[in-house]
Amino acid sequence: MSARPIALVGPTATGKSDLALDLAARLPGVEVVNADAMQLYRGMDIGTAKLPVPARRGVPHHLLDVLEVTETATVAAYQRDARAAVDEVLARGGTPVAVGGSGLYLQALVDDLRFPGTDPAVRARLAAELAEVGPAVLHARLARIDPDAAAGILPGNGRRVVRALEVVEITGAPFAASLPRPDAPRHDTVLVGLDRDTAALDARVEERVDGMLAAGLLDEVRRLAAAGLRDGGTASRAVGYRELLEVLDTGDDHAPDPDPSALADARRRIVVATRRLVRRQRSWFRRDPRVRWFDASSATLVDDVVALAHATADAS
Repeated sequence: MSARPIALVGPTATGKSDLALDLAARLPGVEVVNADAMQLYRGMDIGTAKLPVPARRGVPHHLLDVLEVTETATVAAYQRDARAAVDEVLARGGTPVAVGGSGLYLQALVDDLRFPGTDPAVRARLAAELAEVGPAVLHARLARIDPDAAAGILPGNGRRVVRALEVVEITGAPFAASLPRPDAPRHDTVLVGLDRDTAALDARVEERVDGMLAAGLLDEVRRLAAAGLRDGGTASRAVGYRELLEVLDTGDDHAPDPDPSALADARRRIVVATRRLVRRQRSWFRRDPRVRWFDASSATLVDDVVALAHATADAS
């Protein structure tokens, strides 16, 4: 069988990481390539559901723990490094399996995308304006000059608004012209989507959040806060970390037991934010007609995905 890369995509908490390990027992030379933007960060373990080394069953994993929480993750840098990892696995005769729910990161790996450059002067000017007038004003400007881009960006997401305005100013073209399109695939990757019944997945999300909190997520956030998490433009916005930073910021960083009501409210907000993330991920990946969807609760899931991998390899 001539191996083709496989990408396991879909909402969080569907079981993508476990499926990748099960595939490793059935397909030649499986090596996992992380495609979760927050798992790039060293120390962000519990809140990202990062598999600890003993749980990886000896399967090599790439692009985990490669950034400090103070560094900014970029799709372009991820694309470069993830492509290199995939190419190395293929050169060894193995099967690269990309795993994650960060839609743009996965698409940057799967498709032959080219990202527009950046102009530090333009970026600095827009960032200063963002700090002065807030994201809503810049979003309104974007709506005037590129309404399609504005429609796809939340008014409060100042970083993305600034990037869209920067690209429009630099290129003179709509921001959408720089966005990925699934029309230039690399390596003809097999796209496998995992999903579950919405009510069942909502319940899994709640159980997962409770498990993370019980496993010491607050202590993890406290340690990362001491390492500069608040200054991390990307890491500090991660679901779970953002809410617990707020708990720490309204109390005493060194208090062993924060106010129970504040912690209960943070738990509620983490559950809500994670469910919203699930719906955004589902919407993103469902737009791609190449994805073959599977019920993650199916008893024959592993057999079905292995059969798909063999069938697509034989057809290539």
